[in-house]
Amino acid sequence: MSARVALAALALAAAAPLGGCGFTPLYATPGVAGGLTHIQVVAPKGRVGYLLREDLDDALGHAKGDAPTYRLEMVLDQVRQAHGLTANDTAQRYELDLTVIYTLIDIATGKVATTGQVTSDVSYDSTVQPYAGIAARQDTQNRQASDAAQKIQVQIAAWLATHATG
Repeated sequence: MSARVALAALALAAAAPLGGCGFTPLYATPGVAGGLTHIQVVAPKGRVGYLLREDLDDALGHAKGDAPTYRLEMVLDQVRQAHGLTANDTAQRYELDLTVIYTLIDIATGKVATTGQVTSDVSYDSTVQPYAGIAARQDTQNRQASDAAQKIQVQIAAWLATHATG
C-alpha cells in the first residue's frame, strides 16, 4: 500500500510544474469538444471524399440531433504516381498523394471561420492479380482518408481552442 501512495505522490509532484507553464489539455478547454460536435461535414465527390466525411464525422463526434454551428467544406486533389518500373513498364509500387484544402464556415454569418490544408502520402505494392490490386488501392485510400481526417480534426480543435466562445 505504501508503494501506491509513493507512486501517487510522485505523479502529483511531476505534474505540479505543468500548472504554472500554461499547459491546458486541448479537450479540457470549455467549448472545444462542443464546438467539434457541431460541425457539419460536406462530403466531396468520390470514394475518398465519402471516406473522409465518415472519418471526420467519427473524429469530430458529430451530434446528429443538434443544429450545426459550422460547415466544413473540402476540396480534394488526388495524384497516383508509379514507382519502380520494371523492364516491361509496369509499376512495382504506387504512391497516392492526397491534398485536402478545407474551409470552416460559420453557418450563422456565412463567413469563413478558418481555412487549412493537410496532405497524406501513402504507398502500396503493385500486384499481377487484378482483385488484389483493387483491394490494395482501396485499403490505401481507407488509410489515407483516416490520416487526413485526423489531421483536420487536430487543426480545427486547435483553432477552436483559441477562438472558442464561452
